[in-house]
Amino acid sequence: MAKKKRSALKRIRQTQRRTTIKTVARSAARSAVRTARAAIEKGGEAVQEAVSEAASMLDRAAKRGAIHKNAARRKRSRIAKRAVKSAKAKQD
Repeated sequence: MAKKKRSALKRIRQTQRRTTIKTVARSAARSAVRTARAAIEKGGEAVQEAVSEAASMLDRAAKRGAIHKNAARRKRSRIAKRAVKSAKAKQD
């Protein structure tokens, strides 16, 4: 059996570290989106804060490469649109 080269071992370490970082970022973004959607459904004052937090987490995940930047923008847009629609429905 061939011995692994030092460069291969380094790439393995890098991949493991990068995978962990991206997984954490992706998970945080998904959780923030879930929280924002729940806040929108419930209504109240926490909606704006939850939406901005979700947008921030999505941007961070996109910056780290955990999700594609266009996917992050699309999710931000949909959450914001849903929040506005919910706020208008509550006013009527």
